[in-house]
Amino acid sequence: MHIDVGTVLRGTVCDLYSNLVTRPTGAAVRTAIEQQVGEIGVPVVTIIDFSQVNLLDFSCADEIVAKLLLRYTGDNGPPGFLTFRGIHEGHIDPIETVLERHALALVSWHEGEAELFGDVNDDERDHWVTVREHGPVHVEAVASLLGVTEDFAAEQLARLARRRLIMRRDEGYAVPGTVQGGPGPVPGNGSGVQ
Repeated sequence: MHIDVGTVLRGTVCDLYSNLVTRPTGAAVRTAIEQQVGEIGVPVVTIIDFSQVNLLDFSCADEIVAKLLLRYTGDNGPPGFLTFRGIHEGHIDPIETVLERHALALVSWHEGEAELFGDVNDDERDHWVTVREHGPVHVEAVASLLGVTEDFAAEQLARLARRRLIMRRDEGYAVPGTVQGGPGPVPGNGSGVQ
């Protein structure tokens, strides 16, 4: 499922508006996104696209990015994964600030490459990059590639999966948003997403 935040913003606030500023605006956009997901049913991967958003302030980053991630990564969160797209330089500071504040992380796609933002330690990042570069991949292969024990690799991968930064598939672990059967990027319309 692909959700264009700019379109949601214009539909909930103002037709000509492309700036996400003020907490009430962010809350209205988040609520509209949650309604869209609820109407369609929970897909495996939902892409939250910021491409058409010019300005994003800290309160809107908190309302949209942090609160959506907190909902998905909570103990009773809905199934599925959130990935992000269209995050540009002007969005990074507010997004990373709220991710750090809430100890969250996210997967963002940029120019066909998945990136990891937010609160992750070096071991988590190393394991995530290995999954991105080699996925779908099993624990044994990750351990071998990183030169760590299988138990340590399994612990790190399980933590990343609980945080919904990687997903478990029959073929092993993969970054959310990769196409079935290989490590290709998510198509723009969300079709073929696994």
